Amino acid sequence: MPIQTESINARQTDRTVIKCVVWDLDNTLWHGVLLEEQVTLRHQVVDIIKTLDSRGILQSLASKNENTLALAKLQEWELVEYFLYPQINWNSKVASIRTIAQFLNIGFEAIAFIDDQPFELEEVRFSLPEVLCINAIELNNLLDLPVMQPRFITSDSRQRRLMYLSDIQRDRAEAEFVGPQTEFLATLNMNFTIAIARKEDLRRAEELTIRTNQLNTTGDSYSYDELDRLRQSERHKLLVASLDDRFGSYGKIGLALVECHPETWLIKLLLMSCRVMSRGVGTILLNYIMQLAKENQVRLMSEFVANDRNRMMYITYKFAGFREVEIHNGRSILETDLSQIQPFPDYVSVKTIA
Repeated sequence: MPIQTESINARQTDRTVIKCVVWDLDNTLWHGVLLEEQVTLRHQVVDIIKTLDSRGILQSLASKNENTLALAKLQEWELVEYFLYPQINWNSKVASIRTIAQFLNIGFEAIAFIDDQPFELEEVRFSLPEVLCINAIELNNLLDLPVMQPRFITSDSRQRRLMYLSDIQRDRAEAEFVGPQTEFLATLNMNFTIAIARKEDLRRAEELTIRTNQLNTTGDSYSYDELDRLRQSERHKLLVASLDDRFGSYGKIGLALVECHPETWLIKLLLMSCRVMSRGVGTILLNYIMQLAKENQVRLMSEFVANDRNRMMYITYKFAGFREVEIHNGRSILETDLSQIQPFPDYVSVKTIA
């Protein structure tokens, strides 16, 4: 079978940074076939795995293999902890990648898949064309690819894998909990903090605008310099939200940009990390802004750009009493009369820092 020779650089057009690299095992991560022979790690693969991890790029596995044996081999090399939701089974690679994307709650366009078999790569490329498929023979160039190089490496990104491991602990605790979800959420001892963005927050703020697609009202991205200018502007409020609980920190998970005029405030951007979607905190930042607008006796409006992934944010606005009042430059302009401000949930402690 001929080797796929298409240059990987030709397949990166218009891509943002990859969020997860999915590895095959046999003749990809290691040399040899585990069920047939002694296997050895591919040259420099440990450095590649650890460098991706340090950049905040998650990693997982999609391998047709015997699960217990493969995990034992990875444990022997002290690598198993680097792979989230590994799919080591006899399912198709397409099915495994779909499962990983679902567990991580990310889009296929944010996934790169590495395999040594042209057939497997072509199958994934055909069924999941958004996934970036990489032949294992190109591994030496992997770390140099633009899609593998976030502009900034923040404290949040360096801890991203550990945060996901904490999520796995939370999910396990929730699965074992007997009772209503609100009672479980109360056991988490959540602390939600809303603060005016500081200069040291801006790298993560830029990262949030680039990486957050689902719970995002406009999909707009902002550079570090743009955010720094807005942070210092008297006509804007740039707010950052963070969350932690008894399992650890979620990091900075929310961002809002409000344009302030004497009689009207306009929410230019509101986003929340999809990692907190099930924690019942998605409306806290919006309700805080609504309360501020009411206290300042101004009208509150918001820009909204609908797409096939941010319907949840539209529903959030509708429950908060927002309605469409006009369309401007292809954007919906929503407005609320501030009559439906909701109190913060009892199961979370909210702290604001001016």
